[in-house]
Amino acid sequence: MRFSQRSSWRNLVKAKWLLRVYGILAAGLALAGTMPAAQADPVYPMPDPDPFYAQPADIADHAPGDVLATRPMPPLLIFPDTAVTLVKFRSTSSEGGPIAAVTTVLTPREHQPGGPLLSYQHIINGLGADCAVSRVLYTSDPNLYVKEAVALNAALRRGWSVALPDHLGPNFAYGAAKLGGQITLDGIRAAQRLPELGLGNSPVAMAGYSGGGMATAWAAALAPRYAPELKLAGAATGGVPMNLMKMVNALGLQPHPAFGLAMAAAIGLEREYPDRLPISSQLNAAGLAARNAMANGCTNEIMAIGAGHSAREFAASTSLIDDPTVRSVLDENSLELYDGVPNIPVFEWHSPSDPLIPVDAIVNTDRRYCAAGVRLDMDMNPSPEHLSAAVLGLPDAFAWIDARLRGEPAPSNC
Repeated sequence: MRFSQRSSWRNLVKAKWLLRVYGILAAGLALAGTMPAAQADPVYPMPDPDPFYAQPADIADHAPGDVLATRPMPPLLIFPDTAVTLVKFRSTSSEGGPIAAVTTVLTPREHQPGGPLLSYQHIINGLGADCAVSRVLYTSDPNLYVKEAVALNAALRRGWSVALPDHLGPNFAYGAAKLGGQITLDGIRAAQRLPELGLGNSPVAMAGYSGGGMATAWAAALAPRYAPELKLAGAATGGVPMNLMKMVNALGLQPHPAFGLAMAAAIGLEREYPDRLPISSQLNAAGLAARNAMANGCTNEIMAIGAGHSAREFAASTSLIDDPTVRSVLDENSLELYDGVPNIPVFEWHSPSDPLIPVDAIVNTDRRYCAAGVRLDMDMNPSPEHLSAAVLGLPDAFAWIDARLRGEPAPSNC
C-alpha cells in the first residue's frame, strides 16, 4: 500500500490572513484595558447555526451510542464513489453527563454488509464549530481540509467504511482527551447500530495521529470498561501527547512557537471542567484578549495568536499550575497515568526527537502496556519532528490495520 507525502501537512499561513488575525488580536489588546480585572466565566464557542448539531432536550433518556438523528450529505469530490452520512448520537462528557456528538460515516461503492469499519480520529486543533471534521469536509476555506484524504481513499477502495468523529464534543473541549476517547467509542456504537450502514457485524479498527491519536489511544484504553461489548481488532496511534502536565511545562511556561496549542488546551479544558479548572479567572488583560481572539479559532488562528508567547505573559497569576484540583484534571486526561490498559493490539509510532510532545511519556506508557501483556508494535521513525513523523508512519500504520482487519495475529516488539 502506498501513500503519497502531501504538501498539505505543512501549516502555511498566508500574509493577508496573518494580518487579519493579528488585527483582531491587536484590537482585543487595545480594548483589554477597559475590561474588568477578572473575567471568571469560561468562553464557549459560538453555537452552530445548524439545528442538526443541537443537544436534544431528551438526551438523558438515551444510552451511550444511541442514534439521535441522521442526515445524508452531498457527495464529496475528495472521496469519489462514496456516500456520506452524518450521524448524531448520545455520548458522555468527561464528568459523566449526557451529550450529543456527531460522526461522519463514509460508505464506499465497494462496501459489503459486514465489511470493515475504520474509525479515524482526524487532528482537530480547534475551539470552534468550523473546525469540526463534519464541517471541514464541506468548507471552502483553503486552510481547513482533511489532510489524510489520500490514505482514507485507499481504505475506501478496499471496501472499508470510514467514520470521522467530531471528537472534541459540543463545546470543542480541545485537550479533554478522555472525552475524545468516549466520543470515539460511542461513534462506533452508533455506526454499528444504524442498519442502513451495514456495519452491525463489521470488524472495527481505530487510528489517529497527534490530537486524533489522543482520542484513539484513550478509546483503546477505555474500551474494556466503557464499551466492553465492542469487538475491536486494533488501534494505531501516532504522536500522542500522553501527559498534559508535561505538555504544560514544555509549551506553556517559556515563550514557544506552539504556545497557542497549550493555551487552546487550557481554554478547552476549562469548558469541560469549569468548576475545577477556572483558567479565565487567572488571565490578565492581554490573556483575556488572546483567549477571546482564539475562542472560535482553528489551527492557524490558534498558532498565530499564541506564537512566541507564554503563560507568564498572559496570566495575572500562575498559581493554578500548582493547584491540586487543576493538576487532577490534567492527570485525568493523561494516558501515562491512567490505570487501565487496552485489551486489543496496538500499533504506536512517533519521532524519538519530537520537539512538540514529551517523548518520555510515550515511552513510559509503552513500557506499562508491554508489562501488562498488550500486543504492542512500537515504531520509532526517522523523522526529526512531529508533522513529518505522521506522514512517514502512516503507511505502516494502515498496513498494520489491514492485517488486523483480515484477522492476522498481531506482532509485538515489547
